[in-house]
Amino acid sequence: MDVSSSEIGNLINNKSMRRKYILTPVALLFSLTIAAQQSNINLSHNPQKDTEGLIPFSASLNSPQVNDDQTVIFRLKAPKAESVALSSGAITTVLGLKGTVPFTKGDDGIWTLKLGPLPVDMYQYNLAVDGVSMADPNNTYASFTAMPPYSELIIHGDKPTWYDAQNVPHGAVTRHVYHSDVTGGEREMYVYTPPFFDSNKKYPVLYLMGGSGELPSNWIYDGRVNFIMDNLLAEGKVKPMIIAIVNNQVVHRNHPRHAELSFDIMEREYREVIIPFIDKNYKTIANPKGRAISGLSMGGRHTIFVGLNSTDLFSNFGILSAGDNNCEKTIGKFLNDPKANDKVDVLFIGQGGGEESGFFNARVKGLRDALDSRKIDYKYLSVGKTGHDWSTWRNLLYQGFLPMLWK
Repeated sequence: MDVSSSEIGNLINNKSMRRKYILTPVALLFSLTIAAQQSNINLSHNPQKDTEGLIPFSASLNSPQVNDDQTVIFRLKAPKAESVALSSGAITTVLGLKGTVPFTKGDDGIWTLKLGPLPVDMYQYNLAVDGVSMADPNNTYASFTAMPPYSELIIHGDKPTWYDAQNVPHGAVTRHVYHSDVTGGEREMYVYTPPFFDSNKKYPVLYLMGGSGELPSNWIYDGRVNFIMDNLLAEGKVKPMIIAIVNNQVVHRNHPRHAELSFDIMEREYREVIIPFIDKNYKTIANPKGRAISGLSMGGRHTIFVGLNSTDLFSNFGILSAGDNNCEKTIGKFLNDPKANDKVDVLFIGQGGGEESGFFNARVKGLRDALDSRKIDYKYLSVGKTGHDWSTWRNLLYQGFLPMLWK
């Protein structure tokens, strides 16, 4: 039976219908909403697929509309705007487009843009309306960070993929709020524990960080690290581990001495607060062999400057889209340690294929050249055509770093 949303109330209030379909209200809601875009009933792999022309709650239009051929239609009602465009970023990078991509204005004041097909993935994007950057006001999938918000485009295949919630055993994610004497306030971290977590067993710990402007929750909502781990564990490709997703924002990103101050403060935060907190609240392998540190962009630089200079704490390192052009100064102690290879179990460096010809590659090359000159072993991976974005960082964890740990 096909029923519109306006008819549900009448059906529920009709006594004869209630007798005939005693479970009808639930069934109707379920049958209606599973086909609606952005219904948020299930953790669907295709939440932006439009099958019934339903508009997301509180939105004025259906945008983005993701089609089964992996094309996407963006819409924005802005009759007084003089220009609307898709800002450059993850979508334009993977399509090989330069700059912003203009929308076309219709007689009804609705601006539209059709792109694709796009590879199955999650893409962050913004709109530029008369030159002003903004999130898509019709898209209910938006990311919450320490930066201005952006919208999320989810291109789906015919089934859930490796970063989606699948019908496998799931781990737990716990938000911890703790006091730090280092930063002088209350801070947060998210901790993933694997399925069938045994509180009497000791686990290795991966300490995972975001970049400039990221919060710990971004590795859950944008990075999908919990689902990636669940799926890898179900496939038998990784070892069970605890993942502590820490806040590495310790100095305002626009502070003129950010680089000078951030790394020393973050090292203190690890030594005096974060690691003791995890070791106290969880059974861990509390030595360098049982710890890994990784991060993206600025978090990758924390991994370099804090992690590689602290081999008394860590022996596994995952550097995502990061590097340094002055390694002799910043990690000279590590580079010149004749036992450096003995102190490292895994040293992983990765970036997106779209980054290899850009600004960030110069830093990555600087780090790799420094390691090569000292014959320090590492693994390098470039993924896809992606740029400095979450498409890259999810892939680097899934394809590269996580399966290497504690094998």
